[in-house]
Amino acid sequence: MSKTILVVDDQSSVRQLLQEYLTEQGYRVLTTTDGQSALYLARHENPDLILLDIMMPRMDGYQFLRQFRQERQTPVIIITAREEETDAVLGLDLGADDYIIKPFRMRELAARIRAILRRGEERPERQETLRAGDIVLDESTHTVTVKDQPVSLTPIEFDLLATLMRSPGRVYTRAELVEILADSGFAGIDTTLNVHVRNLRLKIEPDPKNPRYIETIFGVGYRFRKQQD
Repeated sequence: MSKTILVVDDQSSVRQLLQEYLTEQGYRVLTTTDGQSALYLARHENPDLILLDIMMPRMDGYQFLRQFRQERQTPVIIITAREEETDAVLGLDLGADDYIIKPFRMRELAARIRAILRRGEERPERQETLRAGDIVLDESTHTVTVKDQPVSLTPIEFDLLATLMRSPGRVYTRAELVEILADSGFAGIDTTLNVHVRNLRLKIEPDPKNPRYIETIFGVGYRFRKQQD
């Protein structure tokens, strides 16, 4: 069955271009012009991935992400102009999985889409439950709790946390994490990874400015701190 992609952009030329190309790639493509109508389509059509513009009428991409992430964790790739690249980082803060800058090569976009969609298909079935301090990560149900309270993570945040928790004390370089997470659909760079780490800390750390769990090893990368029994 074809995967469904929702394209949200107020420029008709962009919508048409993406619809024609992605349809040729075998996807079912839905399009709309603003965040408000995108919420309706996302709720009723259950797309597998969303391509999201930021600057739109009625409801912009930020407003869409704030509301949509309270409901679902469908992967979202932001489409942004180069001069708005810092705005895309804010989109990552709000739960987007990745961003791509206009003008982009269609092959690059298609590769990122395929990588993200492979996440659910190729992830090995795990029955592991990881525990550290107040954090419990259940890979079989893809859930995380902190102090017995559920925490909503994006797919990239979940895989990042699981990777670090499996090897407490091990230092991962940023390049290693980028490579590992590529199997989960992450197609970003070191800077994008830093944003995901920061967002993850905001969700799981008692004091994100003084992390108890995810430590920064300056000039190298990150590690999950071993917890005292």
